[in-house]
Amino acid sequence: MRKLLFESLVRPPLTERPPEASDAAVAELARALDGAARKRLGRSLSIRAVDAGSCNGCELEMHALSNAFYDIERFGIRFVASPRHADVLVVTGPVTKNMREALKRTYDATPNPKWVVALGDCGRDGGCFAGSYAVVGGVSAVLPVDLHIPGCPPPPIEILKGLLALLDGVNGKAAKGL
Repeated sequence: MRKLLFESLVRPPLTERPPEASDAAVAELARALDGAARKRLGRSLSIRAVDAGSCNGCELEMHALSNAFYDIERFGIRFVASPRHADVLVVTGPVTKNMREALKRTYDATPNPKWVVALGDCGRDGGCFAGSYAVVGGVSAVLPVDLHIPGCPPPPIEILKGLLALLDGVNGKAAKGL
């Protein structure tokens, strides 16, 4: 035990590299997103996240937007607990048969104007879960999707770019290549 303790004092810790995006780039992107939301909606953007049966990889990246590095709430973009307060539904994972009705009800409870974003490869077409007996398919099998953000999982900066593209009026098919 003593040997391990002394070795840990000499060796540097094993950690991941920090994100490649600079603070200025993230701040500029978040400011542009907030400006587009205020121009289009007259207020800040409210996001309701819905897990329709994912592995939680996309949720981790999406919630990283609220951590100290990205901190999108400083720009007025926030996650809300109720679909009645949301402008955007961000749906992750393939839609399972058990979540189909809950997802439809969440969509119906969201006031107009509302947009649906399918986050990740599973949200687009079911991903590696496609064809399973428990999966209906991608989000577009249940709801009209306005934007697909590809990736398994997509990094937070790509999620911000996708939301900006959504607010700037880019349709979902053109934004697939983000």
